[in-house]
Amino acid sequence: MKKITILFVLMALSTLSPAQENPYLPETEPAVVQKLEEWKDLKFGLLMHWGTYSQWGIVESWSLCSEDEPWCTRKIKNYTDYCRTYTNLKTTFNPVWFDPDKWAIAAAGAGMKYVVFTTKHHDGFCMFDTHQTDYKITDPGCPFHANPKANVAKEIFDAFRRKGLWAGAYFSKPDWHSNDYWAEEWATPNRNVNYDIKKYPNRWQRFCTYTYNQIEELMSQYGRIDILWLDGGWVNPANNQDINMPAIAGMARKYQPGLIIVDREVPGKYENYRTPEQQVPAAPLDYPWETCMTMATSWSYVPGDVYKPARHLIHLLIDIVAKGGNFLLNIGPSPEGELADTAYARLKEIGDWMKVNGESIYKTRPINPYKSGKNCFTSLTDGTIYVLYLADEKETEMPSLIEVKGFQPSKGSTIELLGRKGFLKWEITGNDFRIKVPPDCIHHPPCKYAWVFKIRMKLN
Repeated sequence: MKKITILFVLMALSTLSPAQENPYLPETEPAVVQKLEEWKDLKFGLLMHWGTYSQWGIVESWSLCSEDEPWCTRKIKNYTDYCRTYTNLKTTFNPVWFDPDKWAIAAAGAGMKYVVFTTKHHDGFCMFDTHQTDYKITDPGCPFHANPKANVAKEIFDAFRRKGLWAGAYFSKPDWHSNDYWAEEWATPNRNVNYDIKKYPNRWQRFCTYTYNQIEELMSQYGRIDILWLDGGWVNPANNQDINMPAIAGMARKYQPGLIIVDREVPGKYENYRTPEQQVPAAPLDYPWETCMTMATSWSYVPGDVYKPARHLIHLLIDIVAKGGNFLLNIGPSPEGELADTAYARLKEIGDWMKVNGESIYKTRPINPYKSGKNCFTSLTDGTIYVLYLADEKETEMPSLIEVKGFQPSKGSTIELLGRKGFLKWEITGNDFRIKVPPDCIHHPPCKYAWVFKIRMKLN
């Protein structure tokens, strides 16, 4: 009986969501709380994975790791030779087409409101002018160092801020190039630090100082930074890899008051919002969250990668926002410093849709039933409610009637179709309602992929 009871408990625990296993700790500092509310209003951002690895068109950093995973296999079988060759990619990295203003214009045109850029990934190569290492794009050993735009992170942050977007700095806590994280004296069996920190505390302290100094550079020398997006969640006190986040956070917020800190997958005080990766939660979450997802199949540049259709991306945005989240969409630039033509085309199509329907996305909050059949719901604080109809792949014309289940406007409410002037007729059907689409809209919808109905509720 005891064995059965224990088994039942283990099964129950295994079904708990991460939020249940590790409760979210709400932020209490007023400036950060306010910043988080402003961030919730933004809804749509751009994530960019870019580094020397783009020259090979491989997954970012992970091929350096000895973990036997199918997504990080190596071209060169000898591990030592591979690591040496990978490190030498610095000597050939020369993205001469790099034009951050072009990226910023495309992102802003798509309706994006913030950018998160990889200042340093796990491989340790710095896309900013750090003074802590020569493994960086601005070092004389990198051919791009002489370019006026060599301090890539600064150029990106400046360009995107000029277009009105927030700046977010992605920063990897682990650093596989650092001799104080992956020490050359010993093998590197996995992603973790490869020596006993308790046995070599001075070495670990050097790494902590190195990390602190690099983040301080980013926080103090790169203008206004709104988000510090920390990756590499295995570097945390529970895993015996304590980098002193209280000191880092205190320093960072001294330079950047109200800074949002995203210590990914480390529940606690410095996980201001959570980041489900490559997935959309099934229902709204009771804490701030952001789905980070690739526009293509890879986080980093892969020649000939397959990009998600615009319709799918718009539906993802709607689904995420209806559930109360933000959508951080990733694009990986090429080794020459350009985005694929397909990526620009997708951004353009999303932007065209947002120009008509953006008011149903920005500054909204979820409202029951959030999603019902082909309809999603969002709301504004003034009581305005939006019904967003997700058109099927071959559904290019609007149906004459839009059936909305699980929700009902109050009597006397008005309904409009965004992109078209005038009120629409609607009627109650049991516990639901339906909207009558005017004949002129059936064959000539105001946009593609999803149609939005604006309800102004009449207060009784």
